[in-house]
Amino acid sequence: MGNNREDKFLSKCAYGLADIYGGGAFVVISTFFTVFLTKALGMSPALAGTIPLIGKVWDAITDPIMGNIVDRTSSKFGAKRFYILIGSIISAITFLMLWMNAGIESVGGQYTFYALMYMLFSTGFTIVMVPYNGLLPDMVDDYNKRGSFSGIRTVFSSFGAILAGLVPTIIITDNTNACLYFTVAIIFSVIFLVVVLLTFFGTWEKQKEPVKVPLRKSLVQSFTVYKSFSFKLFICIFLAGQGAADFVTGLAVYYVDDVLNAYSGGRFTIMMGVLLLAQFTGTILFSIIMPKTSKKFPILIGFPVRMIATVALLFLSYEGAPFVIILVLSFIIGLGMAASSVSIYAILSDMADVDELITSIRRPGTVSGMATFIRKIATGLSSTIIGICLAMIGYDENLASQKLRQAAGTQMGITQLYVWIPVALMALAIVFAVLFPMNKPEYDIIKKEIMRRRGEDDSKITSKEIAVCEKVTGFKYDKLWNEDNALKF
Repeated sequence: MGNNREDKFLSKCAYGLADIYGGGAFVVISTFFTVFLTKALGMSPALAGTIPLIGKVWDAITDPIMGNIVDRTSSKFGAKRFYILIGSIISAITFLMLWMNAGIESVGGQYTFYALMYMLFSTGFTIVMVPYNGLLPDMVDDYNKRGSFSGIRTVFSSFGAILAGLVPTIIITDNTNACLYFTVAIIFSVIFLVVVLLTFFGTWEKQKEPVKVPLRKSLVQSFTVYKSFSFKLFICIFLAGQGAADFVTGLAVYYVDDVLNAYSGGRFTIMMGVLLLAQFTGTILFSIIMPKTSKKFPILIGFPVRMIATVALLFLSYEGAPFVIILVLSFIIGLGMAASSVSIYAILSDMADVDELITSIRRPGTVSGMATFIRKIATGLSSTIIGICLAMIGYDENLASQKLRQAAGTQMGITQLYVWIPVALMALAIVFAVLFPMNKPEYDIIKKEIMRRRGEDDSKITSKEIAVCEKVTGFKYDKLWNEDNALKF
């Protein structure tokens, strides 16, 4: 497709729509799935928190393989769009199944059932999001245009987070009623199906020769993307930045319900609304700022402000605290949460180019598969750590199922978790962002060197450009463009 289509706002919207699913599904899960298991079904938090981690172990197999399958596939729709089409139905069905009340009474049977359902959901998410995360590099080549597409994508992701954060709080008026969770699941299954299909119909994909690597080698080959110095740092930013957000959403119900005693009366809905509206606003704001600065700038400016607002909650974490001030702080926190999403997905679109310079193979699906895998690892670890920490501070699931308050010490523990874990992760993300070696000038050099090696540019490389290639990739210049780097681990 020509540049004319790349410049159309509707094309950017069509591309971004699928991330209503990508951004919304995990908000629902990280906010309500552990609550569903503990408060509605009576499962212990330690057990409930490990279920997402089992899904991540499964993802360790499926995500890399899916990325390799995408890169090896030929289709008239384009390999990535083909799997997005198939995944639209699978992902909707598996999300719905995750919230079924199976009526199993035994602890072991209940645990096994929901662990299996989570694995099925993770597979559906993989089928959509691995090709989707790898689609943009095969749609658009220009650095700034990619940033524009990524910016619109994060706007839709934030909108999905708003829906996923608000709709359940409106419907789940009693967080011990399992049927209400399933009603929410039906609504979102339909929404997710529609938006992913709209992305399929509204996007395009440049045809390319499939990568011819045996599937049995896919797992080993996929992990070779970590040979890239830039990708290693990107993953660290991804884990720390998104992990900080997961701890906020994962503990929000416990913080508002058990610490502030403010879940009823619509106050939790208001708080989530403020938090998510701030994310939406921040996404738009940072998407405008980012092209004028750098793709890591939103983190460098947004996280310090968010850290201050988060620490301020320590002085307001008690029943009867001024709720308006808590809402103001939540808005600032939401603005900071938007920073990581805007930066992360903008940077991700450039990682396939760095990988190609190292390996000589164009494999955005594989790069995307490893990034999607890491995103799920972050969510799974946060859920597991939340469950374990709640058990360690004495959280009583029996009190929760009876709608009784937790002990004072447990309430204090929830506050400490809600504040200090996100602050620590944000501090790490800032350090990794400062170390990240690629902005637009470096990207332009990487693209130019790829064109040289393809024989599409006959200019001579300078010593400065050699230094940039080595810094961004982590390889000596004479070791670049080596297919062995993709085939050997």
